[in-house]
Amino acid sequence: MILPSDRFFDSDPAIRSLARELYQQVKDLPIISPHGHIEAKILAENQPFPDPTALFILPDHYIYRLLYSQGIPLESLGIPTRDGTPVETDHRKIWQIFADNYYLFAGTPTSLWLAYEFSEVFGVTEKLNSANAMAIYDHLQNQLQKPEFRPRALYERFNIEVLTSTDGATDSLKYHRQIKESGWKGRIVPCFRPDALFNINAVGWRQEIEKLGDAVGYEVNTYSKFITAIENRREFFKTMGAVSTDQGVESAYTHRLSAQAAEGIFQRARNGKASAEDARLFTANMLMEMARMSVADGLVMQMHVGALRNHNLRNFRRFGPDTGADIPVRSEFTVNLRELLNEYGTDSRLTLVVFTLDESTYSRELAPLAGYYPAMKLGAAWWFHDSIQGMIRFREMITETAGFYNTVGFTDDTRSFPSIPARHDLCRRVDSNFLAGLVVRHIIDLDEAHVLIRALTYDLAKKTYKL
Repeated sequence: MILPSDRFFDSDPAIRSLARELYQQVKDLPIISPHGHIEAKILAENQPFPDPTALFILPDHYIYRLLYSQGIPLESLGIPTRDGTPVETDHRKIWQIFADNYYLFAGTPTSLWLAYEFSEVFGVTEKLNSANAMAIYDHLQNQLQKPEFRPRALYERFNIEVLTSTDGATDSLKYHRQIKESGWKGRIVPCFRPDALFNINAVGWRQEIEKLGDAVGYEVNTYSKFITAIENRREFFKTMGAVSTDQGVESAYTHRLSAQAAEGIFQRARNGKASAEDARLFTANMLMEMARMSVADGLVMQMHVGALRNHNLRNFRRFGPDTGADIPVRSEFTVNLRELLNEYGTDSRLTLVVFTLDESTYSRELAPLAGYYPAMKLGAAWWFHDSIQGMIRFREMITETAGFYNTVGFTDDTRSFPSIPARHDLCRRVDSNFLAGLVVRHIIDLDEAHVLIRALTYDLAKKTYKL
């Protein structure tokens, strides 16, 4: 299977020629990956990936959510259950199910990523189907046993300059420490993700507060101790190389509570008596606090907005989170972010990067906000919109108001290690094509396009995240 060299470029020969020229300039630049979900453990231990199913299918909800939509049970795909009830453990059987249904992915970005991974990374010469499933499985399995396909070797082969993991606020970061102490030169940095501590109505919140106390060495039984503990954990993450924080929220609502009001909500939460409104206000307050802390310690503040998590409650109870049931919801930013931006939006010490799953807000709200407030930047087209058309819509809707330099480049946000170069390659091609179209229409000149393609590919991410 040989991938077309001009894939994803426009059929218009003038645009295609310029896109090819711009892509050639950046195709071999190092990868900056400032947000993702690859566990540091993988690179710390540097063990061979167990098998193709464990590598491609089990960590990647992009794959099994689409299979589930066609009536294929998660149990048959080996997704572990919370109660320990049996699921399929034969990874060859799981792979066969995947191959039998590979046609379902036609037209999706997942098919494009997988095509790159199979062909460019692992040297697969045929398109996956029912008949060749086991032959391709065996080929991949053989490749995975070779030293050059171990995680650190692939990291180097992929030309990754820095890879950011996403880590809970109470994480010991022992694997990051292990990487540092190993002497290996790969740069893996943590990102501080405190969601489990901020969502006071989530199942297990009080246990998370206990874990926070264990991490800082004292009981977190007041709001003021809670804030101090968060600050301490941020500082610890910084000592381990962190450059950013991340908050995943359904709503971007921001509001500062008085110390007394925040204490009252905190104590109600500790007693299991917090209301939905308490939870909404507490999260809004903590977004203000995270902005304040970022001004003080310099960590880039990311917000991922607009996902209703665990829409399928039955599957959440059975399989837990991150099983493909997170669905976009309508989001609002102009009013919801006003308090935060009025207080911190012109402070040069803050960098606020906003991602959303609600595309309708790009041109109406986010581009005007980022095109005005110095502290605010727009994150890349995210999750469901991390696709050819999603990236194009993002550029079309935000560029005229926010420009290019109020964006942060590309963040691959992957859970599948070999998809990192696939995702970056797709984005580099799409951005090259978009800029080529602007040149052909005399909106920008070719010299500007050459500067911009490097910025979008490498410079903006490196500058924004202080890497």
